[in-house]
Amino acid sequence: MKGVSTREGTPEGGCTVVEGGGFVVDEAAVIARVRAGEPEAYAELVRAHTNVALRAAVAFGAAVAFGAGADAEDVVQSAFLKAYQSLGRFRDGADFRPWLLRIVVNETRNTVRSAVRLRALAGREALLLGSEPLIPESADPAVAAVAEERKALLRAALDELSEEQRQVVTYRYLLEMDEAETAEALGWPRGTVKSRLNRALRKLGRLLPGLLPGKGGEEQ
Repeated sequence: MKGVSTREGTPEGGCTVVEGGGFVVDEAAVIARVRAGEPEAYAELVRAHTNVALRAAVAFGAAVAFGAGADAEDVVQSAFLKAYQSLGRFRDGADFRPWLLRIVVNETRNTVRSAVRLRALAGREALLLGSEPLIPESADPAVAAVAEERKALLRAALDELSEEQRQVVTYRYLLEMDEAETAEALGWPRGTVKSRLNRALRKLGRLLPGLLPGKGGEEQ
């Protein structure tokens, strides 16, 4: 699950950029190959989307008291398996990434519910920004302290949002998905995405005026 860039692109022709300039060319063709009896082709989709799937598992898991690390990797592996088993129901012409992330989010929630039933969770590490590079030990301790404080403030502010607001902020900004992809992943109309995102940003602006300048205002 390594070797995937932290920012996926979708250049002309529907290709997905991976590290080193490689591409998954025409995802519809890859899916068609899998359906036609070439299961090894599925590895191309796994390589292209593992990074964003891991980030989604961490982000949505954190929102419901779920840790990262090995748990997130297990969730993603399970989600890719379920996506593979469900390719026969994948709608031709649809975008693969939002469809996959819906499976990742559902798998994350199921894993959390199972974990809560099995053990009492001690503490709560909401690693919403866990995919960001760690500050090196040589960095100025004051800079590290400020960064940690900003993360703590963001985690606390996100907890103040409704579930729907937290979802749309996570897809749009933590997972860097555009409005259309967010709408497809959440199953909402684009107008709903826009209005809920605006309300969420206004609320975050009031909670974090120093981090989100100019986003204040009254929630509607």
